[in-house]
Amino acid sequence: MKASLSELEAVTTIARLGGFRAAARELGVSSSALSHAVSALEARLDVRLFNRTTRSVALTAAGEAFVAEIMPALAAIDSAVERATDSQARPTGTLRLNTSPGAARMVLRPLLLEYLRRYPQMAMEVVTDNALVDIVAQGFDAGFRLAEAVPPDMIAVPIVRQARMIVVGSPDYLRGRAVPLRPADLMEHQCIRARMASGRIYRWEFLRHGESMEIDVPGPLTLDESGLILEAALCGVGLAYLSDYAVREDVVAGRLVQVLDDWTPPYDGLCLYFSGRRHVPAKLRALIDLVRELRSANDGQEMML
Repeated sequence: MKASLSELEAVTTIARLGGFRAAARELGVSSSALSHAVSALEARLDVRLFNRTTRSVALTAAGEAFVAEIMPALAAIDSAVERATDSQARPTGTLRLNTSPGAARMVLRPLLLEYLRRYPQMAMEVVTDNALVDIVAQGFDAGFRLAEAVPPDMIAVPIVRQARMIVVGSPDYLRGRAVPLRPADLMEHQCIRARMASGRIYRWEFLRHGESMEIDVPGPLTLDESGLILEAALCGVGLAYLSDYAVREDVVAGRLVQVLDDWTPPYDGLCLYFSGRRHVPAKLRALIDLVRELRSANDGQEMML
């Protein structure tokens, strides 16, 4: 009893994306055709691979075991195909990338759009997640994260060598208020709090002359996305703790004012990362080469992008 490569790919895609509709879009088929194909495979195997309801699709125990066994073989086939096509003069296909929303804004214009300009036959899918995901298990070619968040079994290519979080507020908010001189002074201010993907409230981190501290700042507004925090800061809601890259233009233009400057030193910045255990296809090598090219062209500057 045999299963075709397309049927195995259908099962793994449904498992990865969590539904028939999303998998059908990625595979370029209709949802009904995909459902019929999987049902036919289940009938031939005499085993149910998915539990289906009107709202969700989940692997059965047998389905989980089946997917775990076929994934390495499918990955090996994909690698073989990629190696065979690496001799092409220019990369082709779809490059799937995972990143945080903040990092996506950072690399979109200078890096990703430049990549698409150079390789117009390429397609690119960028998925943003606040939480760190397993890029290999989720079918991504590479990811973008701060250096400290890159898993140790991954190869990291620096994009921005250093980054920095800073505290900012609008002139309207600071007017008539005492400017904070030490992190403890934040307890007398309204701050825009950030909720992490884990659900916990982020404590603002500070360091000066070996003295470090974390402050659970007070404030009337809690948000879970840096773009919204920036917008609230510009509207005068309170002080915000954001990356210097995200607020640079607003600080230069005077729409935001930086405070506690000497309490927020730089740290290792943004990286492109990918698995060192898999063959690196031409489409990903082209992105890695572009990162290194842009970084080399901007040596000596605070940021590459």
